[in-house]
Amino acid sequence: MTETLTLAKAMNEGLRRALDDDPKVLVMGEDVGRLGGVFRVTDGLQKDFGEERVIDTPLAESGIVGTAIGLALRGYRPVVEIQFDGFVFPAADQIITQLAKMRLRSLGAVRLPVVIRIPCGGGIGAVEHHSESPEAYFTHTAGLRVVACSNPSDAYTMIQQAVTCDDPVIFFEPKRRYWDKAPVDTAPGRDGWTPFDRARVVNPGEDVTVLAYGPMVKTCLEAASAALEEGRTLEVIDLRSLNPLDIDTVVSSVERTGRCVVVHEAPVFNGYGAELAARITERCFYHLEAPVLRVGGFSTPYPPSRLEDHYLPDLDRVLDGVDRAMGW
Repeated sequence: MTETLTLAKAMNEGLRRALDDDPKVLVMGEDVGRLGGVFRVTDGLQKDFGEERVIDTPLAESGIVGTAIGLALRGYRPVVEIQFDGFVFPAADQIITQLAKMRLRSLGAVRLPVVIRIPCGGGIGAVEHHSESPEAYFTHTAGLRVVACSNPSDAYTMIQQAVTCDDPVIFFEPKRRYWDKAPVDTAPGRDGWTPFDRARVVNPGEDVTVLAYGPMVKTCLEAASAALEEGRTLEVIDLRSLNPLDIDTVVSSVERTGRCVVVHEAPVFNGYGAELAARITERCFYHLEAPVLRVGGFSTPYPPSRLEDHYLPDLDRVLDGVDRAMGW
């Protein structure tokens, strides 16, 4: 059955299916229950599954994640919501020092199926600490899976795949795309689902490979449409999984196009795009016609909302990166 859903509603339906499928799945976080979350992603779940499975927690991110780790050790599958991206940092000690390490520390005897949902990125006119892109901190942390959905269909499938994964998963959700609508297949079963650690070519092309994830995928697709009017075809790849990285899909594309532009909201300096550029250069050196270029945020703290349009990569900045790659 195919329904047209917003990304937020698709997340809600995916969580609902996960709660239905396994009584050990819990949803927990600040205001996720009675309020239904700041973005209403968990709306109605506490009413339908009860306060013991959809839990309103104190405003203490370190305590929320620490409690989730304890629950996972007792056989539960907690799904934690960090209300905004900038609020994850108080929980960084629990995530980096404990959650990411315990499975290796136990030589695989301990499973930690914890999902940490993080609404990420800017573009919603929010105040300070509400528009961060912290993915590089967690992709650098061995022991964590890090994924990012970009559309309603992936939101619905990937959250369910994350919940059933025995590894801890950092799940980034592009908050400015929560209201985007698209068809979602909600029929029972998982036939045809792309594994959540695989990238997907979302726009085939021949001239330049454009890599993106989360909120920037839509921007890059818009850039591809604009480039087509100028006679250029951009191959846009939605990475989906940042760690592990599906490097083979990326390499296959770059070897064919010979050019690559990486796009993300986070600052370019030491951002996730730096790792992509290094990997691609190592694997595709003799196929590259130009250096791997990066388009991203500036090396400043995220600005006040009235300036964020100048900070965030947009269609023009993506096309400028494409022009530079083509003109090298």
